[in-house]
Amino acid sequence: MTLLTWKRPAPENVQTSTFEDLAMPLAPSLYNVACWLSRNPSDAEDLVQETYLKALRGFPAFEPGTNFKAWIFRILRNTYLTSRTGLAAQRTIPLEDDLGELEATIDHQTPEMHLLRLSDQAALHAAMEKLSPPLLEVILLCDVEELKYKEIATVLDVPIGTVMSRIARARAALRETLQTWEARA
Repeated sequence: MTLLTWKRPAPENVQTSTFEDLAMPLAPSLYNVACWLSRNPSDAEDLVQETYLKALRGFPAFEPGTNFKAWIFRILRNTYLTSRTGLAAQRTIPLEDDLGELEATIDHQTPEMHLLRLSDQAALHAAMEKLSPPLLEVILLCDVEELKYKEIATVLDVPIGTVMSRIARARAALRETLQTWEARA
C-alpha cells in the first residue's frame, strides 16, 4: 500500500542533531555574555533561549564550514539589541551583591586569600561596568569568550581594525580604572 504524500512520515531532520552538536557546548558562553549584556540572570536566560530558537529556525540557511560560534554570537547580540532590555535600556545597579553562588565556587585557603579574591573580582567587575557598551562587548568576546578578532568583527559587523581599536581602548580603560582604585587603597 502506498501512503499518500501528506501521510508519509516526515523525514528525519539530520541538521537538528548537527545543530545540537554545535550549539549546546556554547550554552555557558552564550549565557555569560547574555548576563553581562542584560545585567539580569532572568533576562539572560530568556535571551539565550530566544537566541537558540532563532538559530534553530535559521540553521538551514547556515553555511557548513563557516564559523558557527561567530554566527550564533551574532544572533545573540542582534537579539539583545532588538529586545526590550537592549543597549538603550536604563541600567540598574543592585544594592546587594549575591555572594551565595560566588562563595560556593571559591576555594577557601585562608580568610585573607578569600578577601583578596573577592576584592579583585569586585574591582574588575566594577571597572567593566564603567565601560561603554561597544567596549564591553569586545572585551567580553575577546578576553572572556576568547573569540578571534576576525570572529568578533563578524559578530559585531564592524571592520577588524575597529575591533582591534576597541579592544585596545577597553583594556586601557580597565587598566586606568584599576590603577586609580589601587592608588586609592
